[in-house]
Amino acid sequence: MSKEVKRTLSTTQIILIGFFLVIIAGAILLTLPISSASGEWTGFLDAAFTSATALCVTGLVVVDTASYWSLFGKIVILVLIQLGGLGIVSLTTGFMLIIGRRVTLRDRLLLEDAFNLGTLRGLLRFLIRMFKYTVFFELIGIVLYLFVFIPDYGFAKGLWAALFTSVSAFCNAGLDIIGPTSLVPYADNPLIIITTSFLIISGGLGFLVWWDISRTFHTVIKRRFSGEQLFTRLTLHSKVVILMTVMLIILGTALFLILEYNNSETMGKMNFFNKILSSFFQSVTVRTAGFASVPQENLTDASALVSMILMFIGGSPIGTAGGVKTTTVAVLMITAASFSAGRKSPTVFGRTLPDDTLKKALTVFIVSFCVLISAVILLLATQSEGSFIDIAFETVSALGTVGLSRAYSPSLNAIGRIIIIVCMYLGRVGPISMVIALSNSKRKPHTVFPEENLRVG
Repeated sequence: MSKEVKRTLSTTQIILIGFFLVIIAGAILLTLPISSASGEWTGFLDAAFTSATALCVTGLVVVDTASYWSLFGKIVILVLIQLGGLGIVSLTTGFMLIIGRRVTLRDRLLLEDAFNLGTLRGLLRFLIRMFKYTVFFELIGIVLYLFVFIPDYGFAKGLWAALFTSVSAFCNAGLDIIGPTSLVPYADNPLIIITTSFLIISGGLGFLVWWDISRTFHTVIKRRFSGEQLFTRLTLHSKVVILMTVMLIILGTALFLILEYNNSETMGKMNFFNKILSSFFQSVTVRTAGFASVPQENLTDASALVSMILMFIGGSPIGTAGGVKTTTVAVLMITAASFSAGRKSPTVFGRTLPDDTLKKALTVFIVSFCVLISAVILLLATQSEGSFIDIAFETVSALGTVGLSRAYSPSLNAIGRIIIIVCMYLGRVGPISMVIALSNSKRKPHTVFPEENLRVG
């Protein structure tokens, strides 16, 4: 990309183009005979679908990851997952730091826009900490997985499975090389289920939250504050993220336990402990990860609907998760509760939320919902197979970069696969970012019009 082109592009446009180019590059590599286990060329659309699902950390597949791809192909997919989880811009900047190249103001603006931080202060320190936290959590996952995978697959294959699964889980990708049924064979293994849940939650909370928890924990220890003050000294962002995450996990676990308790095709034949474990895992993974401990196509319609709601919400900002984000939904809930209580402004934890925050939350929610409905309608109009719930489930999963599937992806025709690729791409870069990138970047004069009431409700 020439310097003149860079000057004409906004930071948002550069990020979107970067993601697109990496998807194409990954697709080209995956089409090569060396990438497939059979040694044959792979169709470009299937390769592009796999490249997009890996880079957008989604997890939907049209071919079985474990059996179709060769070791080289799996390495390409793993690299794409790590790129997607941490962000192309952040990894590029990190490489520049390693080789000693100066990080320019333009590079810092790209990072700020990529992570939606709103400030350049401490940006490079945040980037370095992000890499450290990623390596820390992924290493924990690898070590814990080894206790199961080495006895099951031998040392070399077990180590490779542990590495791949740990990176995929922390990046909330949901791709695995264990087999076509994801983690269903390990549904009754607490170590695998809890380790995967821990990695998913760690990536989904967001790097800012972990940084804030670490800072607050050290402050509490150093100044000998009581343990109760740990939560109160967190930033408002961390408090809302943690509270929403806990609430959604508990609510989801309870609903899945009730709705699937007697379903013999999912949890009905499990003992009570494993039912709770599988319900908990479903509640965690459905919000952005894509691993499965029960067959998603066998869920009751009620559970499938709950799953779609949680997939649409997703994880939290500035992390590896997708969806409209927990904070977006929290802002809308807080605003509704404050308005119902007669307060003029939305307040939470003794703080008033600014109007711009509410406007952004509303915009993100409405635009994402409109994209979702449009994609569902397009798929219903172009696919000859699949029920409404299968198509809706697949679309929400793609847009929320979740990756859970009701075994429907392989039956998509060429148009359907392109629609899902676009959904995965939009889910990762954000529909709002796409709107901003395609709109006129020139500032328009601010015009204030007379107010007039509009009756609602």
